[in-house]
Amino acid sequence: MLLTENLINIDKSVQTPVYLQIANGIINHIRQGKLKPGSALPGSRVLAKKLAIHRQTVVAAYDELYAQSWVEVYPRRGIFVAKNLPDITPRPLLETVEKSGMASKTHFDVDDNKIPYPLQFKPANNTHLVFNEGFPDTRLAPVELIVREYRRFANYHFTSKYLMYGPEHGSENLRIELAGFLSETRGLQVNPNHVLITKGAQMALYLTAQILLSKGDTAIAADPGYPEANNVFEQAGAQVALVPVDECGIDLDAVEAICKKKKVKLVYVIPHHHRPTTVTLSAERRMRLLELAHQYRFAIIEDDYDYDFHYSSGPILPLASADYYGSIVYIGSFGKTIAPGIRIGFMVAPPNLIDQATRLRRLIDRQGELLLEEAMANLLKNGDISRHLKKANKVYHERRDIFCSLLQEQLAGYISFKIPDGGFAVWINYLNGIKADEVAQKAAANGLTMSDGKSYFQDKTQPLHYARLGFASMNPKELETAVDILAASIKKLY
Repeated sequence: MLLTENLINIDKSVQTPVYLQIANGIINHIRQGKLKPGSALPGSRVLAKKLAIHRQTVVAAYDELYAQSWVEVYPRRGIFVAKNLPDITPRPLLETVEKSGMASKTHFDVDDNKIPYPLQFKPANNTHLVFNEGFPDTRLAPVELIVREYRRFANYHFTSKYLMYGPEHGSENLRIELAGFLSETRGLQVNPNHVLITKGAQMALYLTAQILLSKGDTAIAADPGYPEANNVFEQAGAQVALVPVDECGIDLDAVEAICKKKKVKLVYVIPHHHRPTTVTLSAERRMRLLELAHQYRFAIIEDDYDYDFHYSSGPILPLASADYYGSIVYIGSFGKTIAPGIRIGFMVAPPNLIDQATRLRRLIDRQGELLLEEAMANLLKNGDISRHLKKANKVYHERRDIFCSLLQEQLAGYISFKIPDGGFAVWINYLNGIKADEVAQKAAANGLTMSDGKSYFQDKTQPLHYARLGFASMNPKELETAVDILAASIKKLY
């Protein structure tokens, strides 16, 4: 089959050079069996004229094909498709097959429900204000300090070693500094051997679940709770047993009742500003949970995602600070300390579990970003993180007070809520039959993105009259506008 100009499509608006478009077009036709081994290709002048391009562009395309061994060149005879290529019988393309580019579906079997948890990230409308689930204001992130540390490393003669492979469990310097930071701020008496650096707290959750859980095991979590944790436990094969949450945290009577009936492998808890309800686990329940873990020999995964932000008093020390038996896997991240895009998390546990988690981490992600980890180690060592936290805490405390005042002024009688002791969000309860999804839909039409209340309860029969409203990422003026939109949306609906 001879090559004709209608077999090659050239698009000068794309970044791919024209000569590569020609070469790739010819390669595709060889692969599809449209050009047979030994077939003659038109001379460069002929093809250039047919395609209305410069001859040197075609010469460059043929040179590329020759370099990749797709063609053979014979002096005074011409250019031919290489004879040693397999002879493929052309087949008519089905309607479902892409005519060009990668296929939209695999030819081999894939279980489309193998990982049943849908992707949830949806970029917010740039014109909208956003009540997110409770994230820091990235405009306050100490980006200049991180850049400073990167520049400093650029001038060090040993920087090149941080561009090579390093320890799977994370930068030694960061683990040393982080162990000291956790000891000073959280009362955790740990050393670097207790620490694994991860890509955020979610990776730490996944690693722990994969190591501790097998098919049919029981994991306990709160309802309402953090669905991404429940998904991780289910993916590991566990059955997730749910317990309720009240103003004092998770119900430990319910936890103990499950332990009496089943062998429980782990209990997942967010004792400091529970997500989504923002409540703090009471001192009595903290002590009892540790005793239950000792008695029934289950692991406690303590997710302490926003420990550093507490406004009413000093932060309550983690469960891990009183763990004398080795029952707790303590996880956290700098995603809330600085910004979600800073993918540095950590897992703190006895060394035998850290060793297993490190081996598994190597299988899925060889190591973290050493330069970023070294920069973070220096920020901890220099006290920059502590100073940033002190400033940010003051800002977020003020924003919490402003936000709660606005809610009370404009929405009394429509919602109820408790002013949170810390964290980045307020848990509201819509009153008088107001539905969270209807409010969210109306607010979106008016320029405000917010929760529709559908992701908090595992039991989907629960009424959708709750919402978690993150206030930290908006400044006072933005908070005023957002609450105005929220109030107007509710009042127009009800």
